[in-house]
Amino acid sequence: MDNIITFEDFTKVDLRVGTITEVKDFPSARKPAYQLTIDFGDLGIRRSSAQITTLYKKEDLLNRQVVAVVNFPKKQIANFMSECLVMGAVKEDDVFLLNPETKVKNGMQVT
Repeated sequence: MDNIITFEDFTKVDLRVGTITEVKDFPSARKPAYQLTIDFGDLGIRRSSAQITTLYKKEDLLNRQVVAVVNFPKKQIANFMSECLVMGAVKEDDVFLLNPETKVKNGMQVT
């Protein structure tokens, strides 16, 4: 592996669990995507764009917990400001969302 990082590098990434509270279509995105609103408990509400339309319907995402990086800078995607990065495993063009096995408190840190 060429991209080895140290444990100190890894600890800089703030991974948290949040619950999706709103899902909207994102027609101005280059690739099909949703606009997600995610509740991270004490960290507050954050929004993210996610290219997950092939495997997930909007109604299936509501109240689903996800894992996201919450300490990246905001990123402009078309006319939308993404405030966190939802994590997923990628196989070909499909993204499989990462989530806790059982419901946990919003904002819980992933280590």
